[in-house]
Parts: sequence; structure tokens; C-alpha cells
Amino acid sequence: MIDLHFRNEPLLSAIKNRMSSPILIGLLLLLGLLFISPLAYSQSLALIPKPVEMERGESSFTLLPDTKIVVSSEDFIDHGILLAEGLGLAENNIILADQLTAEVPYISIKIEESLLEKEEGYYEIEVLENTIAIRGSKASVLPGAIYRLVQLSLLQDQRSILPAVKIKDYPRFEYRGMHLDVSRHFFPMPFLEKMIDMMAIYQLNTFHWHLTDGPGWRLEIKSFPKLTGQAAFRTHYTWKDWWASGRKYLEEGDPQAYGGYYSQKDARQLVDYARERGITIIPEIEFPGHSEEVLAVYPELACSGEPYSQSEFCMGKEATFDFFEQVLLEVMDIFPSQYIHIGGDEANKSAWKKCPHCQKRMKEEHLEDEEELQSYGVHRIEEFLNSNGRNLIGWDEILEGGLPPRATVMSWRGISGGVKAAQNGHEVIMTPGSHCYFDSYQSDPSTQPEAIGGFLPIEKVYSYEPIPADLEAHQKKLVKGVQANLWTEYIPSREHAEYMLFPRLLALSEVAWTKSSSKDWEDFFERLQGHYRLLQRKGINYYHPSVDLTVSALADTARQASLVTISSELYQPIIRFTTDGSTPDINSRQYQAPFYEAGTQTIKAAIQISEKEMGPVAETELGYHKAVGAEVQYLSEYSSKYSAQGDYTLVNGSHGGFTYSDGQWQGFEGKDLDILVDLKKEISIDEIKITFMQLIGPGVFLPGQLEISTSTDGSNFSEPIIISHSIPDTDSDLIIHPFTTAIDKKARYIKVKATNSHNGFLFADELMVY
Repeated sequence: MIDLHFRNEPLLSAIKNRMSSPILIGLLLLLGLLFISPLAYSQSLALIPKPVEMERGESSFTLLPDTKIVVSSEDFIDHGILLAEGLGLAENNIILADQLTAEVPYISIKIEESLLEKEEGYYEIEVLENTIAIRGSKASVLPGAIYRLVQLSLLQDQRSILPAVKIKDYPRFEYRGMHLDVSRHFFPMPFLEKMIDMMAIYQLNTFHWHLTDGPGWRLEIKSFPKLTGQAAFRTHYTWKDWWASGRKYLEEGDPQAYGGYYSQKDARQLVDYARERGITIIPEIEFPGHSEEVLAVYPELACSGEPYSQSEFCMGKEATFDFFEQVLLEVMDIFPSQYIHIGGDEANKSAWKKCPHCQKRMKEEHLEDEEELQSYGVHRIEEFLNSNGRNLIGWDEILEGGLPPRATVMSWRGISGGVKAAQNGHEVIMTPGSHCYFDSYQSDPSTQPEAIGGFLPIEKVYSYEPIPADLEAHQKKLVKGVQANLWTEYIPSREHAEYMLFPRLLALSEVAWTKSSSKDWEDFFERLQGHYRLLQRKGINYYHPSVDLTVSALADTARQASLVTISSELYQPIIRFTTDGSTPDINSRQYQAPFYEAGTQTIKAAIQISEKEMGPVAETELGYHKAVGAEVQYLSEYSSKYSAQGDYTLVNGSHGGFTYSDGQWQGFEGKDLDILVDLKKEISIDEIKITFMQLIGPGVFLPGQLEISTSTDGSNFSEPIIISHSIPDTDSDLIIHPFTTAIDKKARYIKVKATNSHNGFLFADELMVY
């Protein structure tokens, strides 16, 4: 809707007071159009990430076809071209400062050395009625300021009318990254340039380019032509099909081959493209694991000497290091980045244990185990990079066996790797899977394209705090930034990649840029609404906010009731709900804020879409039940990796969501769930229910069967009730299945045993007693 602002408010008021007929109302609208100001169109300052300081003015600046872009010298012509491109102006509008006449409007780009006294990365933007000034502390910050102005333009109803504003800005972290895996799916250059543009708009400054992995080598290395002549092409289009079908490679030119690679010319062009936009590209070349594509075409670098026999380089052969150093020389010639990423993650060391070359190396170098053997290899690569003026960065597995002295750690397996590295004086990039892995689902998996698993909605991304609380002040300074990662096992298209990245990448950008004290989810969520226009204008296939609701009920033992919260991805929807189990309609109560509700009934809610239509119904059982706060004795231990809330997890009155890593699902690895629950007093029991998850990809299965028995004294138990199911263990969908039984008796103690028939993972949710 157009928001009309009239210059002559007294006249408007008088007309309103005297006119009521349709003819006069029409006249009113006509007069309104005659008196409309440049602010007639809705104007937005809903910038993401949130600036440090922003002061709105009273006027606006109108971009015209002949608006000049003024630069102080020829050194800044490229910056002028970047701004002209972003605002849709012609390059011949760019002039030097000494060519400026008295004509207005114009936009100036310049360096002010006095700003060097400000924070690192500081810049200012001032939009007035006839001029716009972009001022930076140094040339390297100008692209960020330019793209901040471009974003401001893209947010407006009319891109040519910019609201008057003064912005003072600088980033919280120096490293603000996005990672893209191009091995599992090959993305063409135009798509990469598009992603670089979006990174610049949202003030991200590091593109982590995952160029090599088992599904395909993607960078031309002239010394080893088979890497692109064969290892870049595989038998199947999707990673999933290739993984399940022998994992073979084909020659370039084979009509059945899928894949591709970037020539060195391509890579240099992208490096330049990114640099112009203030973005550094860090290449990742895998070592020592995730290298089956290399070893398929150069099998002499494997322990066995045979193709298709392993994924890890032989650490005992000197040829391995000759190969990798030659590759890195060509990589460093292409990429000027200070960091070179070598991966270092998930190396299977079993071949090394049997390899005479590796064992000989261990003996000669006095290495105690294969962990130290990997560390030896990583140390050698770091020394080589350091001798060429570069620094090594790797995933947190490079900590194993001892960290090289100058290496930077990218912490992905939670935050512990980052904490350990910082405590030992190493720089850290935080990118834990819990908050930064964008290959996770962002909504109910049953409504989404297939993903690798997990559940990461945008609000959880936004909630992330990159600096671990248990670091000391001097160690916190070693946390250099944060990064979003997109792995593409289940992402076979550009459209799907965009869908997984946006709008979650916007939340990550604010995590990276804005001080935690200035962050606020509700404020961000409101600003986000204006960015759907921007994403549409940039042709991004973003994830659309769902009309599905999330209903949660958290037990409160003091009130002996549940706190019910209903949340939506839509902005300020009308939500109707019921507490009696009936389906909500337009006459049901409207949800305003969280509320307490006693009892054990089901809460149902839906969005009111129109005067007659309701959206999908979401529901939950109230969290407060008879077992909340009970004492649980574990007769078999739960997994230390998935302990959730510890001994209180199964009786804490909170339900798990769509992912077993949300802190509410308790995991049992290779063991049965076997618990004894003490309700602390004898009570009447009508029903017992416990829910399990199945997700066969990572090896999570429903129990074979459930056994439940009860007792009044803790010694004499009833005959177990056996509960089975008929869900196939081949179903690849996420399945959340309740096991329920009716029990009409009194008891104080409950025994529950769930059999781990696949010797994999069992994940259990709340044990509900009614």
C-alpha cells in the first residue's frame, strides 16, 4: 500500500472535515496526488545486518539517469563502477572530483584518513536531499559501504528514491564467511558470481570454496591433468545415486559423465570478481582424507597402490607430499588469500595401521599412534604454506595428535574444538553444525525437499553467539569470526541451494556483523519482512515463510501447569487456538501471548488466512503430566554425545522437535533404552506413552519393541506389556512415532525397555504418564 504524505496538512484537515460525498472524496484523492511529496512511497531503513548507528533525516535523495558518481582519483574508478552497477547508473556518470560542477545531485566516494582512528572496518554513509557521501577509513572498506547503499536502494518501493539517513558502521568480526561445497554438486560460474553479490549486499567478506572431495575434483591443476580429465566426472548426476552405485569416475567426454571443473582462468576471474566486492576467496583442497577421487586416478598415492581402495592419502610415501605441495603451488598462484584450507576432517586411519610405509614413517618420526601420524602430515603442509607466506586453516580434527603452531581452526563439531584451540593460543572460526550448517531442514521435513537431516530454523541461526562463554578475555579475541556452511549431498540444483541459504544467511550476517548487545530477534524479524522484496528483485529462490505453526508446551512444576507458546514464521498473523482438542476456526480464541494451561489435554492452533479459511492445524500435548520431575535410573547408559538434559531429559515436560540434536531427544548408541522411573509416590495410571525417532540415513531406528511394567514397591513388577510397530526400517523419511499403552492400575515405579535391534541409535523423547 502506498503511504501518502501531504505537504499541506492544514488544507488536508479542512477538506477532510467538510467532505463526505463520493464526488468530494474523489476530489480529495486528486488533490492528494497534486500535493504528494517525494516520501509518498513507503521508505525503508530496515537494513540487515543492523548498523552500529543510524539516524534518519527528513528528506530523500532521488536517483536520476544523469546522477554523477564523484571519485577523488582514478584509483577509485573501480569503486565508482561497482556503485554504478549496483544502482543501475551508467559508467559514464563517473567523474573525478575536479570535474564536478555546481550541478546536483551527485554521490561522492572518498577516503578520509581521520576515520582511521575509528574501529577497524569503519565507514560512513550520509544521504541528503541533493548529495550522498560514502566515506571510508581505507579503500578496503569502501565495497562494504557501497553495497550497504545498494541494499538501501533495493529495499525501497521505488529504488530511485532513497530516504535521508546518516549511517556509521563497522563489523563485530573481521571474518564473516559463507562456505559452498561444489564437489558434490558442480555450480557454474554465473551462480557463484550471484552468490558473491549477495554476500556483498549482506556484508559478508569471505567465500570458503570447497573445491575438492570424493564426488569430484573441481579445480584445474596443470601438473596433474587426470584430476580434471577424470576425477572431475562421475557416473551419476546426484551425489545420492553416485554414493549408492559403486562411486566410480568417468573420463571427460564420456556421454554418461556428470561433473565439471573450473579452469585456472575461471578461478582467477572469480577471485578478481570477489575482490572488487570486498570478498576474499579461501580455497579448500582436501588432505589427508576425503580424497578418493584423487586416489582413483593416482592410485600410487594410496597405501594399497590400488584405485578405489581408500579415501586417505598414504602418509608414509614421500610422493604424497610431493603431489600435495605441487598442487598447493598452483593453488597459491591462483588464490592470494592469506589462508589456504586443507580440510583435515573425518580421515579414516585404518589403512595407515596396516600400511608398511605409514608404520615405517611412524617409527622414524617417533610417532605414538595414527593420530600423531595425521598431525605429522598437517605439520609438514603448514610448514610448506608458511614458507610460501601463507597460513593453514582446517576443520577441528586437525587438533587431533597435536595442532601445528600457526594453524587456524574451523570449529564445526560443536564449540569444543574452537574452545580448545583458543585456549592454546590459536585463531578460531566458529561454524558449529548446530547453528551454521544450512544443509539442515528449516521446517517440518515432511513439507520440505530432502535434506541431510537436522532442524535449523532461522530463529536458531540468529540466536547463535560465536564467542564461547568459558573463554578468558584474551582468548575471546582469538575468535576471528563465524561462517555459514552449505554442503550439497542433497542439493542438486542452483534453485535448491538458494532455497537452503536464504533467508537464513541474512540471520548469519547479523550474527557476524552486529554486537550481541544490539541484536534483538523481534526487531530482526520485523526488518526481515522488507528483504523478501530484495530477494525477489535479485532473483533468489528463497525459502518462503510457512503457514504451519509451532505449538510448544513447557511443564512448570511450581504451577503444575504447562506454559503454551505458539509461534509462526509469518509476520503478525492472526492465530486461533483451542484447548479442548477441537479444530480451531475463525470463532476460536485469538492467540496473543504465551499462557499457562493445566491438565493433560491437546492444544490445537491454526492461522486465520481469510474471513473463511484457516491454515493447517498444529497441535501438542500439554507438557505437565504425572511423571514430570520423577527420578530416572538408567540401567543402560545414554550416549555422552546425545545426553540432552541428562537424567532429567525424559521427564522434564518438554517435547523434542524435528532433530535429535535439539537437546530434548536422548540418544542410546548400540544399547537398549532401559530405565526405572520412580514417581516418588503411588498414583493412579491410565496411560503411558514414549516417543521415538527414525532417520535411517545417520543410523537412527525405531526400537524393535517396547516393554513396560509397573510396581508399587520397586521389587515386584507386573508382567511386561509388549508394544511393537509395523514401520519398515527401510523408510528414508523422518518418522516420529509414539508407543502408547493403556494401563488401569496404581503404581509408583515404571520399567521401560526399548530394544536396539539395529545396534545403531535409539532416540527417545518424553516419557508421558497420565
